[in-house]
Amino acid sequence: MKFDSVLMVDWSGGNDRGPTPKKDAIWACVAREGDAEDPLYFRNRHEAEQWIETFLAQEQALNRRVLAGFDFAFGYPHGFSNALTGSDDPLALWDWFAERVIDTAKENNRFELAGEINGLFSGIGPFWGNGLKRDIAGLPRKGSLRTNTSFAERRSAEQIATRAFPVWQLSGAGAVGSQVIMGLPMLSRLRHKFSVSVWPFEPLENPITFIEIWPSLIAKAVTATQPTDRIKDAHQVWLMAKAISGMPDDHRSKLLNVEPTAEGTIFGLNDPQLLEMASQQTALTAPSLTNDCFAMPQGAHWTPVSVALQHLRDRLGPVTGAEVVTLSQANGRFLAKDVIVARSHPPAPNAAVDGYGFAGHAPEEPHYMPLVAGRSAAGQPFRGAVPKGHAIRILTGANLPEGVDTVILQEDVNVSQNHIAFQGPLKRGANARDAGEDMKRGDVILATGHKIAPADLGTMAAAGVGHVHVRRQLRVGILSTGDELCEPGTQADVGQIFDANRPMLCAVAAGWGYDVVDLGRAPDDRPKLQRILDDASQRCDVIISSGGASAGDEDHMSALLQGTGSLALWRIAMKPGRPLAMGLWNDTPVFGLPGNPVAAMVCALIFARPALRRLGGGDWHETEGYMLPAAFTKSKKAGRREYLRARIRDGQVHTFASEGSGRVSGLSWATGLVELDDPAQKVSPGDLVRFIPFGNFAL
Repeated sequence: MKFDSVLMVDWSGGNDRGPTPKKDAIWACVAREGDAEDPLYFRNRHEAEQWIETFLAQEQALNRRVLAGFDFAFGYPHGFSNALTGSDDPLALWDWFAERVIDTAKENNRFELAGEINGLFSGIGPFWGNGLKRDIAGLPRKGSLRTNTSFAERRSAEQIATRAFPVWQLSGAGAVGSQVIMGLPMLSRLRHKFSVSVWPFEPLENPITFIEIWPSLIAKAVTATQPTDRIKDAHQVWLMAKAISGMPDDHRSKLLNVEPTAEGTIFGLNDPQLLEMASQQTALTAPSLTNDCFAMPQGAHWTPVSVALQHLRDRLGPVTGAEVVTLSQANGRFLAKDVIVARSHPPAPNAAVDGYGFAGHAPEEPHYMPLVAGRSAAGQPFRGAVPKGHAIRILTGANLPEGVDTVILQEDVNVSQNHIAFQGPLKRGANARDAGEDMKRGDVILATGHKIAPADLGTMAAAGVGHVHVRRQLRVGILSTGDELCEPGTQADVGQIFDANRPMLCAVAAGWGYDVVDLGRAPDDRPKLQRILDDASQRCDVIISSGGASAGDEDHMSALLQGTGSLALWRIAMKPGRPLAMGLWNDTPVFGLPGNPVAAMVCALIFARPALRRLGGGDWHETEGYMLPAAFTKSKKAGRREYLRARIRDGQVHTFASEGSGRVSGLSWATGLVELDDPAQKVSPGDLVRFIPFGNFAL
């Protein structure tokens, strides 16, 4: 079931807590589609109820479906509602309390009302825990001597959630009874003002649904993720709202699908692991990069390609959070969590061929076996047992019935109406697959950081996996800089060139599976470029610019990054390429590529590709190349790595006619790059060289 907004409220039965946020107070948080707003503090119930009422009115006016959770019981043990109202309807009890509870910012009558209720019953009444200094008639301070009470100590929900406190206890550490008495009147009033369905008592047909929550169900995730500067009550409503709003609709629907009882229950109690999993994964956020993440060691001047790549590998990590998606949404995403086999594959021993099954082995001699009536087919297994010495008709993929461990091909069998005959030998287990011989339940089949491919979807589906934890898609901003640039297809003035880098790099990043944000062109105007970067840092996870990456008068990108104290101007020992400007702008990583299109493309393939993969949550992936015979001659100096535009023809590697990086057309001519390593070398026709197809950079 889908909801547009999720509201989680941590309630309080006490008096006004003052203007400064405190623990054991009222906190609320709103989340939508997995994004949670900052938790809100309310000093008393009156402020909280007024805000909730306004919020629900706004949501209703916007036609949004709201799931609102409150951390107190919606019902009491069986029989209590009927004893007070004459009805087992728990909502009648809400109205009963609303008529009798007196509540101001400074005081309320919860203890007196509980004592009056106790007086309605013979023996000791159900409520206890007088938290006042003065005595209350009929209300014990402790519950240890309580006997002959008319109702159960705990609801069924508290019997399952054994750490949950009983609704009768009004005071003391962990007590929730006061929240219930002071919370139900508020819910009653809201229910009569809005179109509300109360779970699990009513069908969820109205635009607003109230649910009972218990934050302790996600206690491990709360403890593991609580910031030092956030109060626990605030953090748990934030995490609960974020997790419930971000979980798949079918997961949420599963948690809502419970049998209604007059006692009510706690959301998530029917599958606490599902809720805990959503909370743990929701809490998985990526750390910010440090300001020196790109800085090379002191003294580095010309940096070898291998050193630069190792530096990126060691210093970069994911900058995106995680989410849970269905298999249909997972292709091309990076795993944020190992994928575990949910069900062994195959789940049971089965036949690998069409034939006849029996208990093997069969020695080298003729065999005659009576046939058992029936057959075993895929999806329609034989339910009985096959006696020893008997055989049964079985089809490919069908489960082996009890008493069968071997299958003989139907082509090797003569069949009468009731018997089969065949010639041995046939070893035990022939033509049969063991349960889990492909994948066993609990095995890790795909590791964190793996990029999901179509074949992986089939593997996960076969393993019974319906949802996976993936990194949010990396948002990559592409920006071109320079006054000399104009839009392709427009009229270029003298001295202008068309912007080739932006459409090329946008397509490259999209081909890698990222969410591309076209940032347009920036002029050689430092304040304007700064405004563009400010906006881009709010919209993107990483920014790739081209041009302005060196240290000249008009290299404004380098100058601005220098001003943040994060600039790393790498002089890479490679051709084409050399200058790479890297840094952080408002904590967003920026890669400044050369302005020359050929150099920009090569640097994007060699450096931006693995860097973006790490930033997006992927594992480090070496680009695979192949050793093939050269059809060219080349003499290369030592001290730099060179990349030549190349293509394969007749099994040999041919290079583009010109190595000049100004020849942009060579990128279209080529189908890959020849990589010549740092040492000096001479290449003659027939020598083996490393060729990297462009397609391999997309893996």
